[in-house]
Amino acid sequence: MWIKMTLLSDTIFGNGVSVPGGEDIAVLTDSEGFPYYKGSTFKGVFREELERLLSLEGKSKEEIKKTANELLGEEGNDSDFGSLVFSDFMISDQVKNKILENIESYEGDKVYVVTEMFSNLRTFTRINEYGTAEKGSLRIARCVDKGISFFSEISCPDDQKEKVLEVLKMIKWIGTMRNRGFGKVKITEVKGGQ
Repeated sequence: MWIKMTLLSDTIFGNGVSVPGGEDIAVLTDSEGFPYYKGSTFKGVFREELERLLSLEGKSKEEIKKTANELLGEEGNDSDFGSLVFSDFMISDQVKNKILENIESYEGDKVYVVTEMFSNLRTFTRINEYGTAEKGSLRIARCVDKGISFFSEISCPDDQKEKVLEVLKMIKWIGTMRNRGFGKVKITEVKGGQ
């Protein structure tokens, strides 16, 4: 089963690295500069919503844990994958190929150009009790632009597909700084792949 995740707001797929003198939070990109979102990270978001759904259905803590572990593997156990597997969320091959074709003759840093096409820099400061910026609090984050769609293939048992689609509809936010309005998404099933 293929799913599409469309960004409804700028989103931060943090890669855990900062760029000295530039970005405090950099975006996760592939070797060509295209942003992507890890399937394993999404799996954690999916687990949260699955557990919330099962709780709303009145399941006991034991039932919730058992179902989550069957589908997603035991939390914290990297060798237990469960029956549900997400590929990384990637920009479609058609879009990638078109962009790479159009910048083929460019002689500068192509990876940087591609990253710039799909993202922007945002600055943040902490405000003190006097309503002014706190000294040393300036932070810069690279955000993936809203409106971009990413695709992931899910390996899913047929008898769990309905439950998986129900959980996917519940996921509204992903990424870093969700509490500041970043990472609003819409997830839909895509027939026939990306």
